[in-house]
Amino acid sequence: MKKIIIIILFLVGCSSNSSEKNIPSFDENSAFQHLLDQCSFGPRNPGSEGHERFSEYLESYLLSLSPNVIVQEFSYLEHLTETQREGKNLIAQFNLESNERLLLGAHWDTRSLSDEDPDEEKKSLPVLGANDGASGTAVLMELASIFSKNTPPIGIDLVFFDAEDVGINGKPYTFAMGSEYFSKNLPIEKPKSAIIIDMIGDKYLKIPIERFSYRINPEMVKEIWSLANELDLNAFEYKVGYEIYDDHVPLWENAQIPAIDIIDFDYPNLFYNHWHTQNDTPENCSPQSLQQVGTLLLNYVYGKVTK
Repeated sequence: MKKIIIIILFLVGCSSNSSEKNIPSFDENSAFQHLLDQCSFGPRNPGSEGHERFSEYLESYLLSLSPNVIVQEFSYLEHLTETQREGKNLIAQFNLESNERLLLGAHWDTRSLSDEDPDEEKKSLPVLGANDGASGTAVLMELASIFSKNTPPIGIDLVFFDAEDVGINGKPYTFAMGSEYFSKNLPIEKPKSAIIIDMIGDKYLKIPIERFSYRINPEMVKEIWSLANELDLNAFEYKVGYEIYDDHVPLWENAQIPAIDIIDFDYPNLFYNHWHTQNDTPENCSPQSLQQVGTLLLNYVYGKVTK
């Protein structure tokens, strides 16, 4: 993951946006179980046994919920190890009849090195990725279950990107190989917009506005963060923070899909870091954090009923 720019605080004006009735509830415990289930496969870095086994599990899970599942296979160079690998993006579609489509995405792979770990002896070990990988995927898995039982009012494309965390720190374009391929070879009708979620399981969740997101899609940013405020989801902060190279960037640069990133990069805070270390484990994640993001997305999607 990702290029970082110094934080600059910036208050963003809120537009009114009321949540609607009859919106499905988000089961935080079920979502957290998805996180635990992923971690039970071990690290899911490309080329590992855990990566292969979980890809099969995820594909089977999605097929049990939607007849419209696409497996997009691709080849890429893993810059971190200079290894040629095979990747797999998984797409589950809901309400194909709708002309308005929203992409909800997350990466399901994990990093092959703990290169940010303070212990030199652990830097060569793969990351379990409870937060960086499993958290966003867990929320999308729970949303898939909900969408299968409650047809969303707009078209939803859930995209599970592979090979996001395969790059060299300081070289952002060596990351996000799955979304890079997806955005250059769209296997679906181009969605109107996209929301990427990443690193949203942090027990001390704080989600500022990601800078690139605000630059390319300020209206969606204002709508999403205003809705979070209406719902009293206090993890969402009305300030512009880091610019992060994540899966939303290729979506915009290659396919002109205005995408935003919901991410808490300070894991757990500015002074201590579990990111890309052996401490990225379920113990440092929380069901309540998944619930905040899942609840926001459900209200955003099902709130479209009367808009």
